[in-house]
Formats: sequence, C-alpha cells, structure tokens
Amino acid sequence: MPKITANGIEVYYEQHGWDKDADVLVLSNGVLMSTASWAFQTPVLSKHYRVLLYDCRGQWQSDHPRAPYSMELHADDLAALLDALKIDKAHLLGISYGAELSLQFALKYPERAHSLIVSSTVSHVEPTLHSMIQMWIEAAKRKDVEMFYRVTYPFNFAESWIVANPQLLAQARARYESLDCDAVINLCEAFLQLNLTSELHRIKTPTLLMVGELDALKPRHYADIIARAMPHAEYVIIPGAGHALCWEKWQVFNTLVLGFLDKHRSMSQ
Repeated sequence: MPKITANGIEVYYEQHGWDKDADVLVLSNGVLMSTASWAFQTPVLSKHYRVLLYDCRGQWQSDHPRAPYSMELHADDLAALLDALKIDKAHLLGISYGAELSLQFALKYPERAHSLIVSSTVSHVEPTLHSMIQMWIEAAKRKDVEMFYRVTYPFNFAESWIVANPQLLAQARARYESLDCDAVINLCEAFLQLNLTSELHRIKTPTLLMVGELDALKPRHYADIIARAMPHAEYVIIPGAGHALCWEKWQVFNTLVLGFLDKHRSMSQ
C-alpha cells in the first residue's frame, strides 16, 4: 500500500485516473471515514480527474501520532503531501471533518486550490454539537466499540436510509473494530477547536457548499452561516438527505460535483 513521508509523518494515499494532463481532485475524509468510504465517487470521478485519496493524520492507514492535532496541522500535512507528489494545485472535495480541513487549507494555501467543494460542514462549534462530540470522546475513552458505534451512527445518516440499508450499517459496524480510539479522541478534540467563521470572507476560491436537509449532526443552519459569509459560493440543500451525503445521495452528490468542477476545469488549465 503506498505511503509517503509528509510533514514528518507517513501518509497513506491512493491515486486514481490515468490522464496525466487532467486536473487533480483531492478527496478528504470525514472523521470516521477512510479512502474506501469514497466507493461511490472514486470510479466516477476518476474518469474525468486524477483523484487523490488519503487518510489524514490519525486516520486508518496513516500515522497516528499521540500529540494533539489541529485543522491547521492537517492543512500543513495536505500541503506537504501535495509537495511530495509534485502537485502544485488541486481541486479540494471534503465532507464533514474533511470539509473543515479543506476550508482551513483554502485559507492558508489559497494559491494551491483551484476550487473548493465542502459538504456537511461547519465553520465553528455550537453547544449542542460540542456535547455530541464530547459524547463520542467519552465513548472512545472507554474503548467500548459497541457504545461508540451506537452514539455515532444515528447522527450520520437519515433515519430512512438507516431503515433501508441494514447491510451497509453492519459493514460499517465491523470496521469500528479496527478504530484506534486514542487517535479518534485526538481527531474529535481537534474538531472542537474549530473556529473559522470570522475568516470565511477571505476565501476567494470558487466554492460549492452542500448540506443534507435532514443532517442531524451538523444541521443546515451551519451551512446557512457559511453561505452568508461566502456570498459567491454555490449553495445546495439536498432534500431527504442526512449527514453522509456521499453515501445517502451519491448520484445527486456526484452530479453536483461533476457539474461544478466542469465549470472550473478550463479555468485551471
């Protein structure tokens, strides 16, 4: 499995797409996702772009340092990964934690972002969300995988999707057995420090903002705040969808992504 040293850690990555002249599209995971979680996107997007998947610091096959993490550190890791792979500039697509990382990257490295696609995201953390994530941290501290699963999955999917997809949920539950709970705690604590709202006006990168109408973890009002702060961003609310848009409404998700990227691809070449 390919790994490369970036910003002092070993980062697991995958590259998909054969056209060396195509734009690079980076996909950044949600906090509990891995590169495999983009199964509905990778084969579609890689027909048009050079798709770069990776696990960020603390996730799955990348290094799990015990020192605290931060969104700025994640952004530096991604910049170093792009350097190591000799990629000057890329389109950035992130969901949830990966979207917040992408916002931070666009703020710190604006010259390296062709465009920005952020889904199911926030730019700061209000008390209810803080309490939810604190609950995740407490479950992770107990290293009780069943408890951790039960306090996370109901917030990640719309109820209709949960009812209709027991097999996919069972597969997700099985993956929880491999979680590094200490690294998950570091990731969650880094998220709780997020506070980018006052900086969003500085992002001039063309941006697509998506949110599920039924997102219970990071509700629509967070996306409304981002949209007000970034008035030139394209803002789409997806009906009937919860938090995990790239799974729940993957056809709509992919169509929106490809349509947005197509508008900005010629500008980047």
